[in-house]
Amino acid sequence: MSGNRLSSVATAVRVLKSFTSNHPNWGVTDLASHLGASTSTVHRVLSTLTDEGLLEQDVESGRYRLGLALFDLAAAVPSQRNLHEAVLLPMTDLRNATGETVQVGVLDGRQVVYVERLDSPNTLRMFTELGRRNDAHCTGSGKALLAFLPEAALKRLLDGWVLSRKTEYTITTHRALTIHLKDVRERGYAENRHESEVGVVSIAAPIRNASGDTVAALSVAGPADRIDDRQDQIAEAVRTLALSTSRRLGFSGRPARPL
Repeated sequence: MSGNRLSSVATAVRVLKSFTSNHPNWGVTDLASHLGASTSTVHRVLSTLTDEGLLEQDVESGRYRLGLALFDLAAAVPSQRNLHEAVLLPMTDLRNATGETVQVGVLDGRQVVYVERLDSPNTLRMFTELGRRNDAHCTGSGKALLAFLPEAALKRLLDGWVLSRKTEYTITTHRALTIHLKDVRERGYAENRHESEVGVVSIAAPIRNASGDTVAALSVAGPADRIDDRQDQIAEAVRTLALSTSRRLGFSGRPARPL
């Protein structure tokens, strides 16, 4: 543990991270059990965060939920705000065009984190919690992000990276992944075919900012039996709308491959 680490701050952060879309509110006892902390400690942290507006307490149930001050903090992150604003219309267009779940992922080390999502209108659809992480080497979004990294940055990531096998289709060697990423760069989009979960296919393309850096990936995900017959059509829609998002972020260069 770092000598600069404050245990009280770390506990407060763990408390805040416990509030998710699947678990939007907590009681003191349940949260203490979830964190493996004492009830008195968790109660003090909850009370402090509530006093600061980061949490709110329901008067009737006594349970806690995220407070409005967090929205103010989120609004202070310009790059994330700009990405959110830029991607809303293209995501809607892409979902309408494909009828499948649409996601936006960003790279965090060797993982992709999903920061935006629109669910498919179909009864059978992909459920991905916002903030969910997955290994970058076996996801469409992750591979789209890896493929367009500067060569030196990709080499640093690969150094010591053990590519875990999720299914029999997962790429597990650096050589195979490097060859695959070269293909991704040439065609301008990435595919995940049963690599993280058998029966699931995703197609993703890079989103670039005004400097030309790849900052996110736009993807469509769904059951293989719905994606396979429309693969080329969906890939073209993903690429086109990822480029549209990039234009909204100020990107003025050429796409990876002529449309």
